[in-house]
Amino acid sequence: MTVPVIAPRTAADELRGLTWDHPRGYGPLEELSRIDASVPTGCETVGRPLRWDRQPLSGFESTPIAALAADYDILVVDHSGLGGAVEAGCLVAMEVLFGPAELASWRERSVGASFDSYVLDDRTWALPLDAAAQVAAVRPDLMGERDLPRTWEQVCALPNEVPVTLCLGGPHAFLTFCSLCLAQRGEPAPDGGDDALFPREHGLAALETMARLAARTPPELRSADPVAVLRTMAAGQGPAYCPLVHGYVTYTRSGPYPVTFSAPPAWLPGGRPGSVLGGAGLAVSSRRTGDAAARAAVRDHLRRLLADPVQRELFPVTGGQPAARSAWTDRWTNDQWGGFYRSTLATVEQAWVRPRWPGYPAFQQAAARLLRDGLAEGRPHRVLLDELDARHRAERRR
Repeated sequence: MTVPVIAPRTAADELRGLTWDHPRGYGPLEELSRIDASVPTGCETVGRPLRWDRQPLSGFESTPIAALAADYDILVVDHSGLGGAVEAGCLVAMEVLFGPAELASWRERSVGASFDSYVLDDRTWALPLDAAAQVAAVRPDLMGERDLPRTWEQVCALPNEVPVTLCLGGPHAFLTFCSLCLAQRGEPAPDGGDDALFPREHGLAALETMARLAARTPPELRSADPVAVLRTMAAGQGPAYCPLVHGYVTYTRSGPYPVTFSAPPAWLPGGRPGSVLGGAGLAVSSRRTGDAAARAAVRDHLRRLLADPVQRELFPVTGGQPAARSAWTDRWTNDQWGGFYRSTLATVEQAWVRPRWPGYPAFQQAAARLLRDGLAEGRPHRVLLDELDARHRAERRR
């Protein structure tokens, strides 16, 4: 019998991926790469190895996808950056890689709008890898016997001995503003429109609430992103409560003090909370369009990352936060992670999908900086809202 000769792997065979630098972003991906690296040549189940690099959370939130696509085959992306990437022509639509039945199956199996958030101009530009939304975070040991606030007014009425914080770093001051408007049933400007962001009365009420709570936010957290807020909550004497922060399942177990998560407060008793969808998707760059073998290997990696056993079993035990509904409803997974998925599922299901027009991530960052600085300086809320709407209109007309 003739034994086939198998050529050894070379650096040119390796695919490159980019994710963000948190265990939720890299844990499951690097575990799969480790498993692949341990398989003898010739026994692989994917055509080429995939090596993952990391970027900071700030890069994930604001660096244009087009600035990264030339160096990577697969990118973990935020849906709000798709408009600029599509305009630049740096991504491959998933309809080129997969058939309609397979895409429809992933859409049906994903939680909330995780799949639809990556659909733009009737084409799918990423697949849902990770799901998240703004939820409430609490240190139960610091709340004493108090019930969790059910409305924003109850949050503001928490006594001073209960330390409270907002999440205001990066784009999150603006995202908090959006969620407060949404909680009031404020209808956002249509994607692509240049109207005011939200009805004026809702915007002013949101700023009043933010000002009250920003004054109680510890100085060291006034520019903190979700990871810094949750790490601080899990590490020491508080804060005890953050009403809106993108959920990170890892903080139910990391640090000496577990953090629990629940639905955010509503505007009125019995109302629906406002929340902005987060999460992450898998996008494919167009840099190797003519390489059929690389394209096939990319398909293999994406299929595996979205496969139910990987999403439901490997993701939760390696620090990931899967997009598959089967993981969010799994009893064992919820038991292991303090009921995180069960407690926040309804919020993720109803969360708002941000606009995807070109330039939106830069606007989001600028709007957050305007709000953060304006609240710190005590600027009149009407003036602050005028500036926010004027910036929105200017950006949309570019």
